[in-house]
Amino acid sequence: MGSNSSQFALRTSVEPEAVAGDVRRLVRGLLKTVAVVNIKTLAGQVDGALVPERLSAILSGLFGALGALLAALGLYGLLAYAVARRVNEIGIRLAVGATRIDITRMVLREALGMSCAGLVVGGSIAYWGKRFVASLLPDLPGQSMAPIVFGAVVMVALAMVAAYVPARRATRVDPIEALRCE
Repeated sequence: MGSNSSQFALRTSVEPEAVAGDVRRLVRGLLKTVAVVNIKTLAGQVDGALVPERLSAILSGLFGALGALLAALGLYGLLAYAVARRVNEIGIRLAVGATRIDITRMVLREALGMSCAGLVVGGSIAYWGKRFVASLLPDLPGQSMAPIVFGAVVMVALAMVAAYVPARRATRVDPIEALRCE
C-alpha cells in the first residue's frame, strides 16, 4: 500500500496560524478525499532544520563551561597547595613588614602568571586551530579574533576568582605561629 502525499505552499500577509483553519476547510471543501494532516510555517520548518546545530552549539558551550570550571578548580587547588607550603615564607614576610595587601598581590601575581602562561599556549593552539578549520571549510568566516579574546578574558577572570580564597588564606597567616612551626 503506497503513500500518496502532496505538499503545497501558501504565502500570506497575515499570521500563518490565523489562516490555517480556513485553509483546512477550503481544501476539505474542494477535495473531499484529501486530508490536511500537517500544517507547518516556514519559521517552524527553519527552526526544525536548525535543531541539530543548536544542540551542538549548546553542548559545545556546556562542555566549554565545564572545561573552564575544571581549569579554575585546578588552579585553585594548585594555589592552595602553594600557599600551604609557603606558610613559613609568608609568616617571615609578614614579620619583616609586608602588609596583607602585599601578600594578596604576591598570590594573585602568581595566579596571573600561571594563567598567562596557559593562555600563551592555549591561545596559540586556538589561533592555529581556527586557521586550520577555516582552510578546510571555504565559506567559514574565521577572521574574527573575538572568540579567542573573549575566552582569554574569561579564563583570566576565573583565575583571579580561583586565586581569591588562597590569597585570603595567605593574608590570615599569623607570623608567630608560622615561625614557631619552623
